[in-house]
Amino acid sequence: QVQLVESGGGLAQAGGSLRLSCAASGRTFSPYAMGWFRQAPGKEREFVAAITWGGDNTYYADSVKGRFTISRDNAKNTVTLQMNSLKPEETAVYYCAASLGRWHLLQDRGYDYWGQGTQVTVSS
Repeated sequence: QVQLVESGGGLAQAGGSLRLSCAASGRTFSPYAMGWFRQAPGKEREFVAAITWGGDNTYYADSVKGRFTISRDNAKNTVTLQMNSLKPEETAVYYCAASLGRWHLLQDRGYDYWGQGTQVTVSS
């Protein structure tokens, strides 16, 4: 079993930055990709960013391109989401996820393991 634990959420002002981290533990961890999703109150969970574990491919939602950066540290089994120029509408619970396959990486159905989420609140 794989456990994913997010950290780094909190309160930021509009235009500010936050850095989210996700630590993976459990059995030998070798996902195909890791991703970040978010879910705002009353809305469906949406894709934010993803990165392949063995390569350098990254994927971003159009709404965060140029502001968010996803990175990984294979040795530490961690993935990080640097979020800059945050907007109030990005207030949500942010989830880390791990995918064992290579399909549907921009959709939550493509992921096999999920963290509990971390709250990000952006004030105006």
